[in-house]
Amino acid sequence: MEAEKIRCGWATNQEEYYTEYHDKEWGVPVHDDLTHFEFLILEGAQAGLSWSTVLKKREGYRRLFCGFIPEKVAKLADKDLEIIIQDPSIIRNRLKVWGAVTNAKKFIEIQQEFGSFDQYIWSFVNFQTINNQWKSMKDLPATSKESDELSKDLKKRGFKFVGSTIMYAHMQACGLINDHTTDCFRKLETVGN
Repeated sequence: MEAEKIRCGWATNQEEYYTEYHDKEWGVPVHDDLTHFEFLILEGAQAGLSWSTVLKKREGYRRLFCGFIPEKVAKLADKDLEIIIQDPSIIRNRLKVWGAVTNAKKFIEIQQEFGSFDQYIWSFVNFQTINNQWKSMKDLPATSKESDELSKDLKKRGFKFVGSTIMYAHMQACGLINDHTTDCFRKLETVGN
């Protein structure tokens, strides 16, 4: 029988979908623009809420926000958004729903300027994962100088819901920052991916 795996504190005693997210996605370096855009929408939706709430509604977001294809989301009209905001399969916050369209347009602008959003965002960590060595969840910061700089630049470009705390969560989720605790079985597995 396999020994019980040690995980980051936030992923223990959780529903299976949450543990699966920790084990398979969180902290794995992302280099795909569609995945970055998905997490921008989801992290923005999380603002003021729990990540488990967002994960439960992930499929609703995927369905209503065109499979997270920025070009399609950017073309959603107000009448489309009025229908979307009525759907309980997402977080029905008007500012967040409309903000997703704004962010899609700005995301495309970054792709055009830098060749990809991936090239842009990874430049904030010098194209290498920051591998923190936190012993417990209480050690993890809510922001970093990198997330501060990224947030400031995205706001200057007109993005919505991209404060430093949200961008730090994005950087953790997409592997720009490896914040698996040192005792977590995923710590070494995600280094250098």
